[in-house]
Amino acid sequence: MTADPSKPRRRRIGWRGAAITASVTVLILGAFAALIASGHLWPNRIFASSHTTRGIDVSSYQGAIDWSVLSSEDIDFAIIKATEGSGAQDSRFAKNWSNAHETDLLVGAYHFMSFESEGATQAQNVIDTVPDAPGSLPVTVDLEFYGEFFDNPPTRTHVRNILDPLLAALKDHYGTPPIIYATPDAYDRYLRDDYHDNPIWIRSVALPPQLSDGRDWTIWQYSHRDRLRGYNGDEHYIDMNVFAGTLDEMRALAG
Repeated sequence: MTADPSKPRRRRIGWRGAAITASVTVLILGAFAALIASGHLWPNRIFASSHTTRGIDVSSYQGAIDWSVLSSEDIDFAIIKATEGSGAQDSRFAKNWSNAHETDLLVGAYHFMSFESEGATQAQNVIDTVPDAPGSLPVTVDLEFYGEFFDNPPTRTHVRNILDPLLAALKDHYGTPPIIYATPDAYDRYLRDDYHDNPIWIRSVALPPQLSDGRDWTIWQYSHRDRLRGYNGDEHYIDMNVFAGTLDEMRALAG
């Protein structure tokens, strides 16, 4: 059939055009990924901005902290690493704990739970290290994979045999149920549909969190690559978090 020369031809996008479009899309996505990786762009900051109670978590990796400066960085609370496993203590905990309590921040401590020692001895490590200070946030138990356990996660039974006595001992000593920090994978594997007395602190650095059992989170770690003034350590970034309620509600959690 002969084409009518009076009619305009439709342009077809062939495989070359599709390939160019795909390449441009990949480049754009790569640029966004690079900005996120460098800490210059973080989509969760937009979602987290709807929550007015903000805070940080820190460890010795942030180095020496000037708490008078850091506490002025539009934050309301700070949760400080205290212990790990049955025998390790964060080298800067005592100083961070003391100096943070001299500010207006709500202050708490966290324990990095080991899969390799008993819950009772881990609880004793926390109790020996973290003062039972009035007005402090409940102690947090940090439940996440590390080392070889990324590829070979412990069974639910193994984790519960450590976690349950750890939580019980900490509640008995400090008088309030500990907060549990978890990654989504750890939450689904070990906490889902259970531990309703323990506030959940969930990590979700790509999108707002949705717990798989429909439960509400209490604290959300939305970024691990923010920069604030007031610290000077090997780690240039700092973890950022928001609380699900008001500052008064968080004060009530602290007791």
